[in-house]
Amino acid sequence: MSIPASQPATASPHSTSAPLSKAMVRRIVFSSSVGNALEWFDFLVYGYFATIIAKQFFPMQDEWLSTLLAIATFGISFLMRPLGAVVLGVYGDRKGRKAALTLAIALMMVGTFTMAVMPPYASIGIAAPVLILFARLVQGFAVGGEFGSATAFMVEHSASRRGYYASWQFASQGLAAITAAAFGSLLTAWMPPEQLNSWGWRLPFVFGLLVGPVGYYIRSHLDETPEFLALREARETAGQRQTMPEDKSASFSNQWVNLLLAVGIVAQSTVGVYVLQLYMPMYAVKQLHMPAAASFGVVVLNGGLQFLLSPVMGALSDRIGRIRIMLTTSILMGVLIYPMFALLQSHPTIGWLLLLQGTAGIFKAAYSGPMPALMSEIFPTQVRSTGLSIGYSIGVTIFGGFAPTIVETFIHLTGDKLAPSYYVLTAAVLSGLSLVVVAWRMRRVRHLEGAQLA
Repeated sequence: MSIPASQPATASPHSTSAPLSKAMVRRIVFSSSVGNALEWFDFLVYGYFATIIAKQFFPMQDEWLSTLLAIATFGISFLMRPLGAVVLGVYGDRKGRKAALTLAIALMMVGTFTMAVMPPYASIGIAAPVLILFARLVQGFAVGGEFGSATAFMVEHSASRRGYYASWQFASQGLAAITAAAFGSLLTAWMPPEQLNSWGWRLPFVFGLLVGPVGYYIRSHLDETPEFLALREARETAGQRQTMPEDKSASFSNQWVNLLLAVGIVAQSTVGVYVLQLYMPMYAVKQLHMPAAASFGVVVLNGGLQFLLSPVMGALSDRIGRIRIMLTTSILMGVLIYPMFALLQSHPTIGWLLLLQGTAGIFKAAYSGPMPALMSEIFPTQVRSTGLSIGYSIGVTIFGGFAPTIVETFIHLTGDKLAPSYYVLTAAVLSGLSLVVVAWRMRRVRHLEGAQLA
């Protein structure tokens, strides 16, 4: 897929054309994906056990209000994402992708550690919810810069396989969904309620805390990307950054249109996670009165398809184009999501829930697999980490962070159990329109480049 005018191609002595060894590919994929996987595992577990967390840290006489406070605390952490995106994104563009990735996962472990060890409200009073909120804000700040730095690190190792490498960002989300849902299903099915409510819900956070140091160690021993090394070499050759030839297209102040398009592109992907993965177990139990263990188990299907198919779709996008795959998925999602929820409401069975989650998992993989590479091609190398981080963080904050709260409140006020489908449909339409604009801009760039060559 052609690069927009704001994305100048860079020739450098640090060429990415040479094939990477399998060992190097594994290191790149794991190191870039582990932080994303840890983030989503932690967030999904928080959502799955929101009812228990509400009782532990936000005790209220009204159970619905208590649960809403717990979910809202989850959402408030997303307000820190744009700030983290700016700080860690700029840090990654100046100091390197490796430096930003290492700092991000270190901060991320603060939130996971706090959830694993924090005493409940009954033991330390108001300090419990305050510290939980602080931990979520720190983690929100950290993950704000995670996506941009990790995606930039992946795509800058191979220009020809950007789709495949970057797709592991969302394949890792699928693996996190499988693991989180498995914890939810097994703990709910096997542990007595009193043990689960007392300490059992902390076990997934302990597991996440064990994974974090491994990711930190690997990231701290990585090599920097060839594209960033070439950029740094150019800066050093110039002597001072301000003495380099001015490249207005690479200035972040000229990236606002691309930033808005990136936010629109993120909408469908993030709603697919926060509504169709995170919120669905709660929806199935509270609104459809299904068994909790079964509702968690169904999410494994969604996450499993995302884990298996995201790299396939990313690799396919390297061959046939990213927008072609993603736009087709947006159209299908917009057409099918309402009928699927209507059928599920009319027939609240595990079979229909499996059909919805299986379809959602395929759509999630087809849309999100190519998405990081497409977003990376919107921004030039000089501001790629910042642009990716801010665009993704704003999109997730607007459309994802408060999605469960919005949907749950809408159902509570109106009694309309089809509310999740309205939210997903809106996101699919917005993302589809954003993709159409990106496709038009890229065709325009190709036309102008062809005219200049002629």
